[in-house]
Amino acid sequence: MDQNAVRGHLEAMILAVLEDGPRHGYAVIAAIKDGSGGELALNTGSVYPALRRLEDARYVSGAWQIVDGRRRRTYRLTAAGRKALQNHRAEWRAFTRTVGGVLGSG
Repeated sequence: MDQNAVRGHLEAMILAVLEDGPRHGYAVIAAIKDGSGGELALNTGSVYPALRRLEDARYVSGAWQIVDGRRRRTYRLTAAGRKALQNHRAEWRAFTRTVGGVLGSG
């Protein structure tokens, strides 16, 4: 899959994988990869800045914790993040409906 297709959707995907509960950065990357059937293998250079942006926007809150004996920053979805995720999902449905209408089933 073209990694450029992810642009504009990375933050929504991060919010979606945090909906199930708190995760540290590598777990976010793994959840996105698993959720995409292995098609999206994101790197830390894109995910960690996105997590910081989401934290600055107060869509996620981060806290340092010990995970598997290592100190890691764990992120959890906030109420504002849940609302943002609902908005992203509504926009995605409208986008896919619109583009699907043009591309059709081929």
